[in-house]
Order: sequence, then C-alpha cells, then structure tokens
Amino acid sequence: MPETPHIVSDVMTHTVVAVGRDAPFKEIVRTMEQWKVSAMPVLEGEGRVIGVVSEADLLPKEEFRDSDPSLFEQRRRLSDVAKAGAVTAEELMSTSAITVHPDATLAQAARIMAVRHVKRLPVIDDIGMLQGIVSRADLLKVFLRSDEEIEEEVRRTVVSYLFPAFSHAIHVNVHEGVVTLRGHIQDTSLISVAVRLVRAVEGVVDVEPHLTGESTTPAGPGGER
Repeated sequence: MPETPHIVSDVMTHTVVAVGRDAPFKEIVRTMEQWKVSAMPVLEGEGRVIGVVSEADLLPKEEFRDSDPSLFEQRRRLSDVAKAGAVTAEELMSTSAITVHPDATLAQAARIMAVRHVKRLPVIDDIGMLQGIVSRADLLKVFLRSDEEIEEEVRRTVVSYLFPAFSHAIHVNVHEGVVTLRGHIQDTSLISVAVRLVRAVEGVVDVEPHLTGESTTPAGPGGER
C-alpha cells in the first residue's frame, strides 16, 4: 500500500512571525514589511493563537482615511468600518482563527484553505499554542519529489502490492511527476484500483495506465460472458 501521507508538521515553517494582541497598527505594518508577510497570527499569554491579522484587515484604514462612509455603506460593511477605526491587533484581527493541527494530512490542510479561502494556516497544538505556520507553497513541496523517488515508491507500494506475480512484467516510468504504467496483468478490474493508489502517492501529477489483460466479468447464463 502507499506509504503514510505527509502531514503538516513535515512541511510547515517552525519560525513564525507573530504579534501580541496589544500590538499597535504601525508596528503591525512595520513587521509585515520587515518580514515580507501578508498576515500574522495574533497571540496572547505564552503563545496561544487568538486570531490572525492580515493586510486586508489593515486596508480599511486607508480606504476610509479621507471620507466618511455613508449610512448604507456603514450597514453593508460594518466590519470594515470598525477596522478603519482600529488601532491594535486585537481590534483588527479576524477572530476564531482558522487553524490546523500538526498531524493533519496535507490534503486536509489544502481542503481547509480552499473552503475557507485562506492562503496560510497557523499550526496549533491541542491547547491552542502556536507550533508553526503552513502556507499554500508549503503544501506544494511534495511536488518537488524527484521522478526517481516517485517511481521507486510506486513500484514498491503499488505494483508489488497489487500484482505480486506480474510485478516483473509491469514497467513504471515517471516524467515530471506523470506516472505511466505499461504491461500485462491477469485481472483488468484492478487497473482502476492501481490508478487510484498511484494517485495517492505524494508528488504524482497524473497517471497514464497502459495495462492489458483478461477481464474478470462474471459469466452469464449458459456460460456466456
């Protein structure tokens, strides 16, 4: 079977730029500029994550700097109007921070980012303490695996597992992450299983099965297939 998938702790950044809840507006801007980040966790106490402050949270200050929002706009954009008057991280941050645990799989982290429309996730332990941060770029690191490494894993964990008697006759080729399987097998119903298992190997971009063999469709009445 394919190896245990990589988890968030395998790829996350351990050194995280963060601010305290009382950090003033200008300090937040300076920190983002200094470290070239567009969002930071907001911490309290010994490092418990209580929110995230991003460039989007800071922009209303400039947007409403020289104009007063209309009553309609105040009602429609209540949160942005409030942030325009905010002066600390606690007032600016998005609360109920969207986070992930270090033992989550990369697929789970990617799903959270996609559904919640965020570019990065603070990584926290069971009591909410900051452990690191994982970004979209971190999740893509699995695609940096070499073709040779992917080929070796496909042979060892998929081909040898599914086709032990035919593994010597199945050729595996990997180019730029695309896995091609060629050869003759006994049961063609296993082709779809092989494709699914190969796709589960991290770093695989696509699978092209060119496998031939006998169909195992049950015989019909009178022995007909």
